[in-house]
Amino acid sequence: MTKQVSKKKFEVLPEETISDCLARMEAEGYVPSRRTEEPVFREVMKDGKSVPEVWGRKIVFEGKLQIQK
Repeated sequence: MTKQVSKKKFEVLPEETISDCLARMEAEGYVPSRRTEEPVFREVMKDGKSVPEVWGRKIVFEGKLQIQK
């Protein structure tokens, strides 16, 4: 039997919903303990200058290993 890590990060994939990610966590035996969101930027040229612009967001869940009863 392989030993699982007690904490693991799960990123919501571009073609995946938050519910799909939570279901994937549960299937691997983890429960969500923290959710973080980070903005994703891209550089856009405005008036000859490179300016950062918010392009999207990255959602990451931290999961804790479920205790087996």
